[in-house]
Amino acid sequence: MTLRVYNTLSRSVEDFKTIRDGEVRVYICGLTVYDHMHIGHARTYLAFDSILRYLKYRGYNVKYIQNVTDVDDKIIKRAKERDMDPLKMSADFAVHAQEDQARLGLVKPDHYPKVTENIGGIIAAVKALIDNGHAYVTENGVYFDVSKFPDYGRLSHQDTEQLNQHRIEPNPQKRTPLDFSLWKRVKEGELGFESPWGFGRPGWHIECSVMSRRHLGDQIDIHGGALDLIFPHHENEIAQSEALTGKKPFVRYWLHTGFLNSSGEKMSKSLGNIVAVREFLKTNSAEAFRLFILQTHYRSPVDYSPQQIVNANKAVERLRNFRGELAAAAGKATGKGSEAQKIASGLEEQFIECMDEDFNTPKAVAVVFDAVKGLNALIVGGGESGVSLKKALEVFDRLLGVLGFDFTSSVKLSAQEQALVVERNRCRKEKNWAESDRIRDELLKRGIKLKDKADGSTAVERVIG
Repeated sequence: MTLRVYNTLSRSVEDFKTIRDGEVRVYICGLTVYDHMHIGHARTYLAFDSILRYLKYRGYNVKYIQNVTDVDDKIIKRAKERDMDPLKMSADFAVHAQEDQARLGLVKPDHYPKVTENIGGIIAAVKALIDNGHAYVTENGVYFDVSKFPDYGRLSHQDTEQLNQHRIEPNPQKRTPLDFSLWKRVKEGELGFESPWGFGRPGWHIECSVMSRRHLGDQIDIHGGALDLIFPHHENEIAQSEALTGKKPFVRYWLHTGFLNSSGEKMSKSLGNIVAVREFLKTNSAEAFRLFILQTHYRSPVDYSPQQIVNANKAVERLRNFRGELAAAAGKATGKGSEAQKIASGLEEQFIECMDEDFNTPKAVAVVFDAVKGLNALIVGGGESGVSLKKALEVFDRLLGVLGFDFTSSVKLSAQEQALVVERNRCRKEKNWAESDRIRDELLKRGIKLKDKADGSTAVERVIG
């Protein structure tokens, strides 16, 4: 079986072939941290989480970068409204975002590079683009000259002539309306950095090109984000990145997620229909939200409603309860049957077939539930051997792990307790033993005992009294 993915660049499904044998380099556009992460953001990151997990399951060594935009006009505006230092505010929101991603159980990136940590690299890149004729200096900063990049528009499949005609952005400093900012001069006293072109701030697009190149090299396998980033952000990334590297193809596969909608409308701050992740998780489980998201293909829009989360939570509980029943049956089985093992083997083959079809999680989830029905009937009927049921349990745990679920603990935790376990696992990976111990003690006060394993901690017992 061959993994095939939909590439926004070609608008077709292609065989997946990495640039470097056995390694996948992935860059996912991160948050502009001027507010809390909301469930619209989470829709994108959960979708890519299942993709990253599946790539690892398929044996790839995955190197994953997610940036943090911590200096931006929106950040400055929000900080001014709150009478706060913009860099202090964005640093706080960046920490909150990482906490929320941990609560959702997302795979942690290898690096979270920040714009403020890469100003030197950004200035060097802008200088290189000026030197090779792809950028020009004006009174108010530096612009990329789109006319010097003939392939501009190939990702969004738009004609540059039409784009120039319809782009309403009067700016006498620009040579053409499509030219975009690489460096913007600002007044002294505003948030900015010294550069050869005056005190200012980097343009949004150049930041991702520089951070991607620093951590992943000139060419990467997968670049992802939400659908609204295709134009102009990702289009501009291609132009400036390939202008910097001498036309080397910047990205092999472009993947984009559909929006999370509420009553048919995209969730956005302007419409006032967003729900912050941390508020959502006060009354809902991360597992229910994950299943809700995975029941729709990552490229399709998802319509959110509280009832959908209720339904997803019931489905999660069915999976959790089944896992407990399968484990119990495997421990006491005395029969000689091997049908459970056959069902599990068939499940894994079907699961791979589904996920190889452009990471089709809805189909993958469906085949898991179909297998649960068949295995449940065997448990009720009896006659299966312990070996057969244990093999089925191994497959069940492995495939649910690919989707981001861990039902190996028999202890049911609240959303807040689940978040604490996730956070403790993160602290242990970072060797932050003091905080790890503090969280362990906090859970123990709540009557929850943990078992520490090489791959993380799980709750094994809830002590009463």
